[in-house]
Amino acid sequence: MLTGTESAPKESAGLRFLYGTVPGRVCLKLLCMPWVSRLCGVFLDSRVSRPLIASFVRRNGIDLTEYEAVDYPSFNAFFSRRIRENRRPVAAGSNALIAPCDGLLSVYPIRGDTVIPVKQSRYTISSLLGGDGAAADYENGLCLVFRLCVHHYHRYCYVDSGVPGPTVRLPGKLHTVRPIALAQFSVFTENCREYTVIETEHFGKVVQMEVGAMLVGKIRNYPKSGPVRRGEEKGMFLYGGSTVILLLREGAARLPEALYEATARGAETPVRMGQELGRGT
Repeated sequence: MLTGTESAPKESAGLRFLYGTVPGRVCLKLLCMPWVSRLCGVFLDSRVSRPLIASFVRRNGIDLTEYEAVDYPSFNAFFSRRIRENRRPVAAGSNALIAPCDGLLSVYPIRGDTVIPVKQSRYTISSLLGGDGAAADYENGLCLVFRLCVHHYHRYCYVDSGVPGPTVRLPGKLHTVRPIALAQFSVFTENCREYTVIETEHFGKVVQMEVGAMLVGKIRNYPKSGPVRRGEEKGMFLYGGSTVILLLREGAARLPEALYEATARGAETPVRMGQELGRGT
């Protein structure tokens, strides 16, 4: 069951400096470069980063009893920690549309080829997919955006059983995915991202996309050939906030009106991986 919403978060002084001042924008150009994230990733993959774990847990109120008990060799190993078995059950009902990840959900109708988010930069599906001709399949469909914050579980699963195509990688910048950046930049079409077109059993062709963010140097999708199962782990993000996007064809699924109403108010709906969002038609 979908319950509760979250209004737009209050942005930190650091982000207001980066996105709201001239000196900040000079620094922002550097921070959004992929090589900066790669350098940060080298540190976070090292044993030297282990002391960061305890303060990160306290600051973000993370309940460690939900996760496997492991002696993590680095901060990134902790950040991509695996949840305990049965803590993210997949919704019953073969045609249930499930959340592919933990996160804050917004749902946008696609008008023709264009997504027009509330208080954010509009973008087209063709630009989101880097000019892929598959964009035409999603005209007048739905765009589901799952924004992951640093405290969320950062592994994600396949939204339905089916046969995935190859993973397509689109290089780009690495803006934060918080609202302060979304309101000023076409973040989802500028940031580095990966996507897979999946021929699903219950929703037709679905695009499942992962979008990197500031200091997220790695989107780690697992190599896959052949069919996949609904709820099967697809990959993980390493450090930072990130986004998963689903594109559904027109009429592929029915979602509760409450989701559309919350998005229209500028609110996001908290969801967990495996949770039922709606039903296939």
